[in-house]
Amino acid sequence: MPEIAETPEYATHTVFNQSTPLENVNLYEIDRPLQEAVKREGAGWADERIRALGEICGQPDTLIAGRDANEFPPRLKAFDRFGNRIDEVEFHPAWHQLMSLGISHGLHALPWREPGPGANVARAALFSQLAQVEAGVGCPISMTFSVIPSLRNQPEVAAEWEPRFTSLEYDGKLRPADEKPGCLAGMAMTEKQGGSDVRANTTRAVPLNGGGPGGEYEITGHKWFCSAPMCDAFLVLAQTDAGVSCFLMPRFTPNGERNRFHIQRLKDKLGNKSNASSEVEFRGAWARMIGEDGRGIRTIIEMVSHTRLDCTIGSAAGMRNAVAQATHHAQGRSAFGKKLIDQPLMQNVLADLSVESEAATASVMRLARAYDEAAAGDEAAALLQRLATPVLKYWVCKRAPWHAVEALECFGGNGYAEESGMPRLFRESPLMSIWEGSGNVQCLDALRAMVKSPASFEAFFAEVGEAAGADPRLDAFVAKLQDSITSDPETLEVRARRVVEGMGLAFQGSMLVRHGDPAVADAFCASRLAGDYGEAFGTLPAGTDFEAIIERSAPSLQA
Repeated sequence: MPEIAETPEYATHTVFNQSTPLENVNLYEIDRPLQEAVKREGAGWADERIRALGEICGQPDTLIAGRDANEFPPRLKAFDRFGNRIDEVEFHPAWHQLMSLGISHGLHALPWREPGPGANVARAALFSQLAQVEAGVGCPISMTFSVIPSLRNQPEVAAEWEPRFTSLEYDGKLRPADEKPGCLAGMAMTEKQGGSDVRANTTRAVPLNGGGPGGEYEITGHKWFCSAPMCDAFLVLAQTDAGVSCFLMPRFTPNGERNRFHIQRLKDKLGNKSNASSEVEFRGAWARMIGEDGRGIRTIIEMVSHTRLDCTIGSAAGMRNAVAQATHHAQGRSAFGKKLIDQPLMQNVLADLSVESEAATASVMRLARAYDEAAAGDEAAALLQRLATPVLKYWVCKRAPWHAVEALECFGGNGYAEESGMPRLFRESPLMSIWEGSGNVQCLDALRAMVKSPASFEAFFAEVGEAAGADPRLDAFVAKLQDSITSDPETLEVRARRVVEGMGLAFQGSMLVRHGDPAVADAFCASRLAGDYGEAFGTLPAGTDFEAIIERSAPSLQA
């Protein structure tokens, strides 16, 4: 215990028994489950690159930038001082600092610049480092990454824009794309009357000079959500005579004039404060069609698939951050004569949070490998990717808010104070479950995949079945799950959440049983698959090796 200050007026303000900020650490080096997954899933070649970013992301100036980007959120500047419409978004320098960091490390482009085994796995690990600093920058980075597969449906447009979207140089100024060293991509799909039902969209596209794939159009309409309106170009859905079609709409027309893309307002959101989300209006805005006329949903869904992957990575990263913060605090705080981390009930909570985080990390990194294998032409991997993406997007993202609030509670009242960073983590946690299709959308998409492509169902359970015979609790759970899916198909839709939850647990259980630490795998199977698991975290059964599980997650035990 520190000495009490001799000066009487300071005697009541001696600070002791407080944990310290988690900083001056390498976020990658203190994350053993992620390191193991990187090597296991084929990205060991990128270990030093991930380590380098992890070092930057654990430094005080980077962490302060994450805080400041939220403390000073973006502002809409619709007009200049002379009354000219400019539709610009102004950001705090901290935002640009973090964007430059992410772009320079290729978080938006690595698999396209360096395609090959482990490219998506490496990118997922890199993405998770910056996501632990600030989640908001993940939106434009993710969309810029994800636009490439959709853009390639129109080769001549891709030839012009892909080099801009994959550049490692960040330029946050709004100016014509051909004057910039690098560009960012956004997306504008949903409308107020339709939401996820994009077929209900009313935005119209009128052809210029004949139209058709690659042709020029003028688009008029209103979008209820346009993510990251400061980007340089957007994939947009609009109706033609043939139906919903996909377009690339730049902020500037080919002659260098500002496009008729008008930002109506920035959304006041629960979290994700650093990032601009907006409502926009197109008044005859210039755009080019991408892909087939009337097949816009099919074209843009390739972008959506990759952003859903990033939602899942982002949720796993949030869980990892929560575990690191909670275990670090528990190591530095005492109560009732013991460190928090040495108290049995707190050990149960911390171990349970750690198990959830490890399960998320293992499953997400395996999913990233499926994207690599599918890109290389592996048909089974493509089928696995198709079904595992909505399953894990649903389950991992659904678990994140419960995980965040339990980690916050580990701090007691200090966790409820903004200075701890835990409220920001909590406010971010529901977003990934909503973005790119909320829970019901993911569950229905998973059912659609199983019905339209029974081979995806077989590929999913073939992957899960790699663990057959290794743990009887997992075997029994999987058998019961498969029977529940096949025995009563008529009620599948009403049971979809329970079914997809079970599929997520089966996938995670299989990964941990095959590749995880024995103590973690045993705790997962005993609680999630076979036990009397409570509604709150911290209900692992007696006999669980709490210390071994926590040791894998506590920062001071990893560095």
